[in-house]
Amino acid sequence: MPIRQRHKIRLIAAALVWSCAGLALSQPAPDPAASGPQLPGPLPPVQESAPAEPSQSVLRLSAMLAASDAQPLRGGVQWRVFDERAEPDGTHKLVAQSSDATPSLTLPEGNYIVHAGFGLAGATKFIKASGKSVNERIVLNAGSLRVVGMLGESPINPLKSSISIYVPERGNSEAKLIVPKVKTGVTIGLPEGNYHIVSTLLDSVSNGSVSATNSVVSADLRVQAGKLTDATLRHRAALMTLKLVSGPGGEALANTAFTILTPGGDVIREMIGAFPSLVLAEGEYVVIARHDNKAYQTNFKVVSTLDRDVEVLAQ
Repeated sequence: MPIRQRHKIRLIAAALVWSCAGLALSQPAPDPAASGPQLPGPLPPVQESAPAEPSQSVLRLSAMLAASDAQPLRGGVQWRVFDERAEPDGTHKLVAQSSDATPSLTLPEGNYIVHAGFGLAGATKFIKASGKSVNERIVLNAGSLRVVGMLGESPINPLKSSISIYVPERGNSEAKLIVPKVKTGVTIGLPEGNYHIVSTLLDSVSNGSVSATNSVVSADLRVQAGKLTDATLRHRAALMTLKLVSGPGGEALANTAFTILTPGGDVIREMIGAFPSLVLAEGEYVVIARHDNKAYQTNFKVVSTLDRDVEVLAQ
């Protein structure tokens, strides 16, 4: 082979060596850890399943006044449902309540205390809700009382009377007040037993408020379980309008002070004006009128439902 041709082959071989060396230098250095076993990448987070909700129960409630009653109460019942488990302070958590006569309550599975209140009467029952519909009827050892106030032969406006209910007590001649200011005609639930009822007739006064009159009627009665007791308390009273006049049928004198007394001298009411009015129980009374530092007196009689003027002569 000629010398020139051998020299050209050497130059081509040298160029190939440098080219391969450049390719080797351009590759990244091998990672020592890569020679070991390859570990998988991070796993996705595990999705935790939500806890299963407890089963729900439908609790259907009704109340009756006696075990022999066929029909439940149709109104006036207050229902409260408590968790059977006591809190640290000893109380029980209120979980549901209703004023419906026969409510349907949806509750989680568990044990509960159900209380039915009817006026002053009440009863409690323990109930287990196990994920099914539950029908529960609570029997109250109670009756109901309805007191109606009458003035003569006419019913009294509910705003014109106040009824109080007492329970007789040993050693207490006045009994124990348990329900004040019941309106006439209102039905109230009461435990079976004996009661003392007092009805007071009310009278309007000048400032728009009401005041008790001396017309008071009372009665003793017994409320029986499962029965409605009706009581009528009849008042005998009338509206009297007082006037100080210089002569029969004359004009009323203004700025007159009146004092109304019983024949025995007990003060019933003191009033000021030209012609003040008040309701008085049937009976006899004395009225004293004071005007310009002078006093005048007369006796008068109240007849039930006969409203009239009472004239005091300034003579």
